[in-house]
Amino acid sequence: MKSSTGRYGDGREAVMDIAEAKAAREEPVSTTGPGLDGQAKRAHFLAFVADQATEDALRGGLSGVLVNPLIRHGGVQAAVKALEHEDPPRVAFVDIGGTSDQLTWLGALATVVAPDVTVIVTGDRADIEFYREVTRILGVDEYVAKPLTRDKVASLVKPHLTGEEVEEAVSRGGRVVAVCGARGGVGATTVAVNLALQVAETSRTHVALLDLHLRGGHTAMMIGERPSAGLRRALENPQMMDSLFLERVAIPVGERLRVLAADEPFDADPRPTPEAVGRLIEILRQRFNLIVVDVPTPPSLADRQALAVARQTLVVFSPDMVALREAEQARRLVTGLTGAGRTLMVMNRAGCPGALSMPVIKEALGGKPDVLIPDLPREVPKATNLGRPALRDSRALRRALAPLTQEVCGTRIHREGGLLRRLIGR
Repeated sequence: MKSSTGRYGDGREAVMDIAEAKAAREEPVSTTGPGLDGQAKRAHFLAFVADQATEDALRGGLSGVLVNPLIRHGGVQAAVKALEHEDPPRVAFVDIGGTSDQLTWLGALATVVAPDVTVIVTGDRADIEFYREVTRILGVDEYVAKPLTRDKVASLVKPHLTGEEVEEAVSRGGRVVAVCGARGGVGATTVAVNLALQVAETSRTHVALLDLHLRGGHTAMMIGERPSAGLRRALENPQMMDSLFLERVAIPVGERLRVLAADEPFDADPRPTPEAVGRLIEILRQRFNLIVVDVPTPPSLADRQALAVARQTLVVFSPDMVALREAEQARRLVTGLTGAGRTLMVMNRAGCPGALSMPVIKEALGGKPDVLIPDLPREVPKATNLGRPALRDSRALRRALAPLTQEVCGTRIHREGGLLRRLIGR
């Protein structure tokens, strides 16, 4: 291997093209020998990560494909050391985040990977020049910028394991995130309202919040507004959704959030159709970067249309036995509509009086909840009574929602004292 100095002055000349380095090996990697029966004992996937958040995203995004993916800590340094002596996996996932001399380390990795290994790299840099250098010049099969989210893993990493085509950089139009309560009263609407607001104000993207609770919905009340009657009529008569529809029914909340909600009386009998829900969401996807949909429980056939097109679904539940049982049913329903790896289990009111212990919750769910939102018995009811989002005054809620916000918009959220606090907290 050449010296780490050269005409580029940054170690780039020392970095061999991974494809060339693999081809330059004098002998191919043996797939037989002591303790190795052909290809049978070769790992399908092996990851080397630099932090716990990356590991959590990998495990979540690969659920349904790998029951227990092999993941080690240590990043690219550990990968180089291990792959010098171990049988190579078919797919190697390597974290270069926080590593100095990243190009040099990638060159070292190129000398130890086998010719047929698919190499996926994640790191802190998100500029297009670095992406092109890593994938086009160095020969890495895929580069995924941090923060690594379950959605990025599902769309960019999982296809290399399943043989499916890698998804295009999110299809034209905004992404849909559905929020579904395991049962009534667990706080799903609270999560939907405050999540939509936090995404709009921290990522500076345009967000729509659609409340499909046409009767008894609380979304408009939580923001201190009164909805129009236009949403029900449109969901019953999709031909009404013309170019002026959003202007007539959408409630502006700040510069970048619009809310679509209804407030039909209990004796009303609204009958939205799946076709109308699908058409409305498609219209919203052309105008907004993110659409958060508050889905009733149990979902009707029309409501299931929103779940079917959602990029991610948040199943919100409280720490009690009834909600846990319903949460598992909701997860099975969503998985049947969208496939595995698209559901986040969000436990609201964590630590409330009488709550089940975490070991019991883990056993019921088959693992720990993806997100914990603490019990806020004062802040949330007070905010609802004032018609003011609880996010405005509750630092604890902002911190708890930060992982969700990061997951759905794919950008880092500073949990304390950063952009979020300057925008919405005092």
